[in-house]
Amino acid sequence: MRLRNVGSSGLKVSDFGLGTMTWGLETDADDAGAQLTAFRDAGGTLVDTAVSYGYGRAELILGELIAHVVPRDELVIATKAGFLRTANGVIVDASRRELLRRLDQSLTRMGIDHVDLWYVHTVDDSVPFEETLGALDAAVASGKARYAGVSNYCGWRTARAATWQRAVAGRAPIVANQVRYSLLDRGVEREVIPACAALGIGVLPYSPLSGGALTGKYRDGIPADSRAASTGYNVGDLDDERNLGIVAAVATAADGLATSPTAVALSWVRDRPGVTAPILGARTLGQLTAALATEALDLPEEISAALDDVSAPDIAYPEANR
Repeated sequence: MRLRNVGSSGLKVSDFGLGTMTWGLETDADDAGAQLTAFRDAGGTLVDTAVSYGYGRAELILGELIAHVVPRDELVIATKAGFLRTANGVIVDASRRELLRRLDQSLTRMGIDHVDLWYVHTVDDSVPFEETLGALDAAVASGKARYAGVSNYCGWRTARAATWQRAVAGRAPIVANQVRYSLLDRGVEREVIPACAALGIGVLPYSPLSGGALTGKYRDGIPADSRAASTGYNVGDLDDERNLGIVAAVATAADGLATSPTAVALSWVRDRPGVTAPILGARTLGQLTAALATEALDLPEEISAALDDVSAPDIAYPEANR
C-alpha cells in the first residue's frame, strides 16, 4: 500500500486501515489473526480499534496478535474512548477522568505502552469541551498517545477543537477526524471535509462500503450469511430510488473495468480530497482480501466523475456560498 500523512502531521499510515469493530463478536481470534497477517503482508500499517469494540474483546485480541503474530513496531495503532457499549445500553462520557481511565485500560488490554493515534470517539455536550480536549493534551504529554484526533465531529466542532488546540503552545494538535463517508453517505462534504482541509486535519472514513450496500449484495434482498441478517446491522435505505441508482452505477462501473463493486467504491472514497485512509471493516478474511484488491485500481477520471454526479449530495446555502 501507499503511505500517506495524516493531515499535515508527520504521522504516516497506509492508505487503507484495518478496522476491528467485528473482532470478538462476528470475527473470532483465529480469523482476526488471519486478517491482520493478510493486511500486514499487503503493506497495511494502520489498525483501528476502540475501547467499545466487542465490549473490549477487540483490544484484547489485538494485544494477543501483537504479542504473537505481527510485531508492534510494524503497526500504527489507533484507538478511541468516550463511547461505551454495555449490557444496559450505550454510555457516552468524554470527561477527563473517564477518557484517561479508558486509555489506560486500552493500553493494558493490548499490552503496549502507547497508541499512535487516540481519538475522542464522539461528542459529549455534558462535559466542557476544553476538559475533553485537555485529556488529549494529558495523553500526548504523558507519552501514552503520540497523536490526537476526534471522531464523529461535525464541521464547526472540528474547527472549534482544532483552533482551541492551536491557541496555546504545548496543546496536542487535532490531526484526524474519523467520520462516516461513502458514495451513499456524502454529508461530510458540506462542512467537515472543508474544515479539515483548511486546518490540516486528515479524514479517515469508516463504513466506506455503507455497511456492505455498495458491494451490491443487498440488491436482491438480505443474504442469510450477511451482517444485516445476523445482527440487524443497518445497511442504509435500499428502498430509496436514488440509493439504488448509486449502487447500480457502482456495479456498472465495475463491469466496465472488469473489477468488483467493492474495489470501485473503495477506490472512489480513498482518492477523495482530504481523505487519508478509509477503514476496512471486514468480518471475514475473504471480505478483506476482496477489499485489499482495491490497491491495484485507480479509477479513470471519467468514471470517478460519473460516480460523483450520480451520488452528489444536496448542497445549498450557506455551504454553497463558499
